[in-house]
Amino acid sequence: MHNARHPFLIVVLALVTAPTLLAKTEGKKWVGTWASAPLLNGRAKNAEETLTATTLREVVHVSMGGEMVRVRFSNAFGKAPLVIGAAAIAQTQKGGAIVSGSSTPLTFHGQPSASIPPGALIISDPVSFKLAPLSDLTVSFYLPNPTGPITEHSFADATGYHASGNVVASETLPTPTTVTSWEYLNGVDVLAGSNAGAVVTLGDSITDGAKSTIDTNRRWPDDLAQRLHADPKFRDLSVLNEGIGGNKILVDGAGVNALARFDRDVLAQSGAKYLMILEGINDIGSLHNNPGSGLTAADLISGLNQMIVRAHAHGIAVIGCTLTPYHGAGYYTEAGEAIRKAVNEWIRTSGAFDGVVDFEAAVKDPQHPDTYLPSDDPGDHLHPNDAGYKAMGDAIDLKLFSLKPKQP
Repeated sequence: MHNARHPFLIVVLALVTAPTLLAKTEGKKWVGTWASAPLLNGRAKNAEETLTATTLREVVHVSMGGEMVRVRFSNAFGKAPLVIGAAAIAQTQKGGAIVSGSSTPLTFHGQPSASIPPGALIISDPVSFKLAPLSDLTVSFYLPNPTGPITEHSFADATGYHASGNVVASETLPTPTTVTSWEYLNGVDVLAGSNAGAVVTLGDSITDGAKSTIDTNRRWPDDLAQRLHADPKFRDLSVLNEGIGGNKILVDGAGVNALARFDRDVLAQSGAKYLMILEGINDIGSLHNNPGSGLTAADLISGLNQMIVRAHAHGIAVIGCTLTPYHGAGYYTEAGEAIRKAVNEWIRTSGAFDGVVDFEAAVKDPQHPDTYLPSDDPGDHLHPNDAGYKAMGDAIDLKLFSLKPKQP
């Protein structure tokens, strides 16, 4: 039966389905349960890398559960339209395998495929899917055409898979290759209650999870998500990790500077309610190779204050996080240490933030307060290990997530 010859059928279907969808969404809102910060594939800086006729299968660890899901894909750094030929979500079995019968196709405005313009993103249609909190979700999608430069989140600390051809719905992948980045996959939202919201964690590699054990979700935002879910008072809060290893507040490094990516990576996140900022150590570290840059604590404080102002304008409460020790790191300088201490003092005492988390106190060695506690240090004296990340996550007072943003 061809719909063009039966317009009455279309009207009847619309009348039947519209109330059903309204009933499911009434009094609810979309909230991010997982997200990543996109940047240009670093390999593309040296050679044009493309994917063609390839299925990407990526595994993400969500924070909040739900029964209706939508998925976001980004072509932020593409030079041509990105065609998604097919896409699906599924429950994760193990590695690149999915649970039998769980593959659920995604559509885009009712179609099984979509084209994403350069610099843009696309959100899939909502799909009914039972997603457990703190569980793994597998997202598979097929790229039929040459992609050009790849938009990705490098250093995902999670294993992803490439396989030839369209094998989106396959329970296992034939001879896949592995990657440790999230390519094009930008976020997962769930339909949640009206009081639900997201905690966005903005930062660099220490938020991204560098030196944590791969495929185990041991980053400090992961620990925070577990603690929030375990407390009935805060179970309606998700955690979105917007850390980028090597990122800076004031100048571009790995990814554009935090001020430039703020709208995309913070304000545009579904249901953003709280913002935690842990950033600035890479700006400080740049003094090692560029001592004449003129960087001051006032420069970093001004950048942090700009983020507070912009978040408050959108009703988001902002929690400042003190910078962790870095004595012994490759880019340590005495001048940089003086700036770190001054910035931390401002974070603790200025009253500019709605709340404060003292990450420095959580991981520093009491005998040598400018260094990590040895048990929390993987050896580079800059990042925590799994134990250090847990100490950071455990140091967050959950009562902070009852705060309201300060009025201008």
